[in-house]
Amino acid sequence: MKITAIYPGTFDPITHGHVDIISRAARLFDKVFLAVADSTSKQTLFSTDERMELAKTVLSSLENVEVCHFDKLVTDIARDLDAKVIVRGIRAAADFDYEFQMAGMNRSLYKDAESIFLRPAEHLSFISSSLVREISSLGGDVSEFVHEDVLTALKQKHK
Repeated sequence: MKITAIYPGTFDPITHGHVDIISRAARLFDKVFLAVADSTSKQTLFSTDERMELAKTVLSSLENVEVCHFDKLVTDIARDLDAKVIVRGIRAAADFDYEFQMAGMNRSLYKDAESIFLRPAEHLSFISSSLVREISSLGGDVSEFVHEDVLTALKQKHK
């Protein structure tokens, strides 16, 4: 039985922490979709197309990973893609509280899918897109947290 998973998020921008999660998910599942949120309540630095292009570049070596976007409920895009697993990354206990609630709601909305939580490698557990954006906007060096193409895109945005 082939198992498809979806890893949804804004990925604004995609970080080494995200790449760690998606790489590990790619080893666990036959097909993994990195689903970039199109409409979000968050104010994003990069457009959906930019976030998708950066993700495609960063993840190009992962043959069973495909980047897509979504503008509906995660459970609806999971159902559309026939994904039976929703992958979520958890960095700290604070993330768990929110993700635990979300997993319960997702289970109610799409009973055929299971949520799994993956923790990034220890040295990546403190990285968040929002911190990367903030540090970058103030001229700080974020090169150890993101792929070189993401770093270039951040520098262009903050000119």
